Amino acid sequence: MEIVINGIVSGIVLAFLIGPVFFTIIQTSIERGFTSGVLVAVGVSFSDACYIFFSYLGLVQFMEAEKFRHYLSYAGGGVLLLFGLYYLLVKSRKLVRSEAGHIRSRGWLSLVAKGFIINGLSPMVLFFWIATVGVATTQLAYHSNQQVFIFFASIIGTVFLTDVIKAKLADRLRLLMTPRVIQVMNMVLGVVLVIFAGRLIFFPDNLPH
Repeated sequence: MEIVINGIVSGIVLAFLIGPVFFTIIQTSIERGFTSGVLVAVGVSFSDACYIFFSYLGLVQFMEAEKFRHYLSYAGGGVLLLFGLYYLLVKSRKLVRSEAGHIRSRGWLSLVAKGFIINGLSPMVLFFWIATVGVATTQLAYHSNQQVFIFFASIIGTVFLTDVIKAKLADRLRLLMTPRVIQVMNMVLGVVLVIFAGRLIFFPDNLPH
């Protein structure tokens, strides 16, 4: 039970970090509905699981190399910049209606991939998981595979649950959304992605060690 509680606390901390994923889930849920927002959250959770796996295998050794950290920062920032420009220059120019019947549906795989990519391209997420793996194996002394699995499963489960709640709340707001408000939401998401991309590209040395 102590392991589960520690996992839930860590998950709550991660869930309330405001970043590209937060705005992506909100925007998707408002524009396309609750189910679409949940599918994006599934992609985010899968991305987190992959990061945990690679971190646990010893990716932290590579992160100690400054060059690797910089290359990772540039690559992630570059792709996030493309996403941001797309939402800022393309999506924000389209006026769409908030009713589900007026929005072209997207396959579940593309929505899961959207969450996976947005979350996976942020080195900050990788750094968080590497730090968490370090804390789990040193300070918390979780060395058995069972302990590690329960701890990280509790974190991912907590994050996913909070993401579902965000999607549900945003979906309820969808009925109040006008085409102009949705357009502004796309613009805000684009700006957020561009800002995060700029931080990664121009200030790689400010990333946590």
